[in-house]
Amino acid sequence: MSGVPTLDFSPPELEKEFQRTGAKSSKGSLSTNERKRRFMGRVSLAVLALAFGASTVYMGRDWEEDELKVKKMRIEDAPSTRLARTKERFTSLFDYFNKPAWPELLPPPHPPTQKPYTLLLSVDDLLVTSTWDRQHGWRTAKRPGVDYFLGYISQFYEVVIFTTQPYYTAGPIIDKLDRYGFYINYRLFHEATRTLDGKTVKDLSYLNRDLSKVVMLDTHPEHATTHPENTIILPKWKGNPQDKGLVGIIPFLESIAIYKPADVRPILTAYAGKDIPLEYGKIEAEMKAKHVTEWQSKNKDKPTGSRISLLPVFGLAAAPSQPKNAVPPTYLERKREEAQQAYQHEMKYIKDNREELERLLEQDQQAMAAQVPGSLWEAMDAQFRARPPADTPPGAPNPVGTSAAPPGSVVAASSGQPSASVKKA
Repeated sequence: MSGVPTLDFSPPELEKEFQRTGAKSSKGSLSTNERKRRFMGRVSLAVLALAFGASTVYMGRDWEEDELKVKKMRIEDAPSTRLARTKERFTSLFDYFNKPAWPELLPPPHPPTQKPYTLLLSVDDLLVTSTWDRQHGWRTAKRPGVDYFLGYISQFYEVVIFTTQPYYTAGPIIDKLDRYGFYINYRLFHEATRTLDGKTVKDLSYLNRDLSKVVMLDTHPEHATTHPENTIILPKWKGNPQDKGLVGIIPFLESIAIYKPADVRPILTAYAGKDIPLEYGKIEAEMKAKHVTEWQSKNKDKPTGSRISLLPVFGLAAAPSQPKNAVPPTYLERKREEAQQAYQHEMKYIKDNREELERLLEQDQQAMAAQVPGSLWEAMDAQFRARPPADTPPGAPNPVGTSAAPPGSVVAASSGQPSASVKKA
């Protein structure tokens, strides 16, 4: 084998001779700067662990009265164990992302002019519906009877639009529904909702109203997760022009406002999952039949004839003559007739003063447009020159709540402020 040529043409390397110098190897040793860095890291970690432990202990402390007031909780309902209190306080650190932007969504009620009940209305699939196609894009249609519904029911309720849409999409729709600002008192948008388990929820505990007198109409059950006892879930409207669902709910709502129950929640709970217009219609028919039977039993032996009124003698308008044996209307029917007359009077007022209302509306729009800066420089200049804001009652800031309107504007006229040009008869 020694005669076989090899392919290794490199010359054999000679082994290098290493000589020891006595110097100590740096392998496995740390420099002074590295030691300092590691030491400061351990100290920082220890301080962080100590701070975390102290914060955990502090978060588990007993509840304070002011803290419960801010959280809108009672001591009986608040978590009682140290672990539960710590968890509650820790999760509250992220409230900015899952709770409404304001602790009170509406300003405090004003007893002299405040209507006793509050009606919350959704927008999507309740008052309007939106469709999209490639030819026309997005189109929005009003539900049949929505104008009558808002105009009539606003006599009984403080009407609040509560939608999960942002302001820039829902605001123009609401402006079309209530052009002169007569019917809708407040507007709440997406920033007034909260998030629970990944779902958008309308938490009424932030509303700043007595929940025993709050009714919410919606088409999505998940929106009422926190307060189903205050909610009426109606079927979604998908554009049927023959729909009567919105008008059909009026008798039930007006009966609540007329009879003024101390708490609406037991009533709404009793009708949960039922066809309310149909079920309530049956009850009202039974009440009417009972009223007729009782009246006939009391007046079957009395002589018939016509009632004579002396009001015309004194120059006063008299009610239409009614046969004495005719069954008088029920209390609900009388109040309903009064509300119908008030609605017709208001529609006549709008019709007679439409030109002036349009002028005031255009005046408001021009005033608001004049306040919009035309450039970034103007916006920054206005920000630096802005005066300190005046004291305003707590509630959702504009445009989430009501907007401030100058005297004489159409919004001011609707809110009861005097107007030099339009005076309601």
